Amino acid sequence: MAKAKTLYVCTECGGQSLKWQGQCPHCSQWNTLVESVNEPAPSGGNRYGLIAEAGKLQRLSEVEAKEESRIPSGVAEFDRVLGGGLVPGGVVLIGGDPGIGKSTLLLQSLAVIGATRKVLYVSGEESAQQIALRAKRLDVDARQVHVLAEINLEKIQAAIHSEKPDVAVIDSIQTLYSAALTSAPGSVAQVRECAAQLTRVAKSGATCIVLVGHVTKEGALAGPRVLEHMVDTVLYFEGDTHSSFRLIRAFKNRYGAVNELGVFAMSEKGLKGVSNPSALFLSQHSGEIAGSCVVVTQEGTRPMLVEIQALVDDAHAPNPRRLSVGLEQNRLALLLAVLHRHAGIACYDQDVFINAVGGVRITEPAADLAVLMAAVSSLKNKPLPAKLVVFGEVGLAGEVRPVQRGQERLREAAKLGFTHALIPKANRPRQAIAGLTVHAVERIEEAVVMFRDGFR
Repeated sequence: MAKAKTLYVCTECGGQSLKWQGQCPHCSQWNTLVESVNEPAPSGGNRYGLIAEAGKLQRLSEVEAKEESRIPSGVAEFDRVLGGGLVPGGVVLIGGDPGIGKSTLLLQSLAVIGATRKVLYVSGEESAQQIALRAKRLDVDARQVHVLAEINLEKIQAAIHSEKPDVAVIDSIQTLYSAALTSAPGSVAQVRECAAQLTRVAKSGATCIVLVGHVTKEGALAGPRVLEHMVDTVLYFEGDTHSSFRLIRAFKNRYGAVNELGVFAMSEKGLKGVSNPSALFLSQHSGEIAGSCVVVTQEGTRPMLVEIQALVDDAHAPNPRRLSVGLEQNRLALLLAVLHRHAGIACYDQDVFINAVGGVRITEPAADLAVLMAAVSSLKNKPLPAKLVVFGEVGLAGEVRPVQRGQERLREAAKLGFTHALIPKANRPRQAIAGLTVHAVERIEEAVVMFRDGFR
């Protein structure tokens, strides 16, 4: 028997190399080449045994653009992230750390969907008995959920073709293997081939397939990057396994908006949606605290109030520390430089620590002004007003730039009982909002002066 030839495949771009290198020659990423078996092409025909035929051409104006009817998942926060529900024929990839709640959420959803539609749960990591124990612990009615404990791709495809379920969950894609390949389950070739075959099954029928994916130590989805390109929707579970709060964020969605956020609370009965997530991200202080500032951030279509906490203290080392949790650390250094240059407040001899309460991660620049106001409050040991909300982007020239959907942010703050708002001048509302006093500024030094004057 001839010795199997090996290739080195990049886990990021899928490029192949005959020998191992520290840097991928295709995408220039470091330490991404892994050894894989060179799969020979089958004799006769192409790889999938298909006969090439001329495709039917259509004018785009002749194609009927109809809205697909969605399948409600039974969990409102999950439907929000998906864009309204699961789409027949769509492929959803959901990843997250071990034990964060991926299988729990999907089993809860299948139990609700199974009451009216046919569902299939394929597990390559657990036995049917373990899944039944979890359903019993979660106290869900999973009598209509069909379970298949299998890792062979061909058998899973046969089950989907014969049962024709409306929703099929594959837990997880890294455990599957195809008999057509000789490499081990979880290898780049197997993950790519199994995902491509399952995507083809979903597109050829009306079955929505949900793939569960493992993540690496860095938090990215394991396997080739092409895996994310194949599917229609990519969701990430976020949150600390030691905390009861979980977040689901959409990074790609062909059937809805991206950057939508679903907020859940883990309980003994599984994941429960949180209808008012702002309550989770606001600390319950008995009084005004120095270094605390509330920002209104926009996650997709939902405005949320998050408390930003800052601690500024004398540095006891030659290099002061700059540490941020939930916000970008490089942007913190940039903002402190702007504060020094344009507002005359120096922090070069201070350690600066920034934290977003509740473990939420803020990626938009609308939190810039709130971060600086929290840092100034901690440095001067003077608290901001308890019912003040702040948002605005800060530029390198010291200007406070407007952010999108300013009206919705202000209305959400007023609804939660806030009475003062520090915002960019361009976001000033045309009509007064009942119960809310708006302080509009154009530059960062104006905001610092307002802080010194007590926002009078």
